Amino acid sequence: MKYFYSATTDQSFDEAIETVTALLKEEGFGVLTEIDVTETLKKKLDVDFKKYRILGACNPHFAHKALTSEDKIGVMLPCNVIVEEHEDGQVEVSAVDPVASMQAVENEELHPIANEVRSKLQKVINQL
Repeated sequence: MKYFYSATTDQSFDEAIETVTALLKEEGFGVLTEIDVTETLKKKLDVDFKKYRILGACNPHFAHKALTSEDKIGVMLPCNVIVEEHEDGQVEVSAVDPVASMQAVENEELHPIANEVRSKLQKVINQL
């Protein structure tokens, strides 16, 4: 099973981050964390890496439902969305497939939650 959904965009890297953040908001997600992988790798390892940002997206309603169904599910939260710029300048946005993530958890209550979150994340990616 594929563990992510992705789409490319003609937007710049920064524009893509703004757009995906706004689209996530429309689907009830906020961005709790933002990790600038490029900057982190430069600081920690002194290596140059392409533009790459991890957005930790969370929908509080679904997070609450998941946490009350399975208290250790927090190890898989938030839902990560990445924005990366490839060598050719193409910008790609990818989102985790929560259904694939949840396969490791043996709790039937999580399946409908993961399916709903998957639907919302796919909608975001499809709008790029």
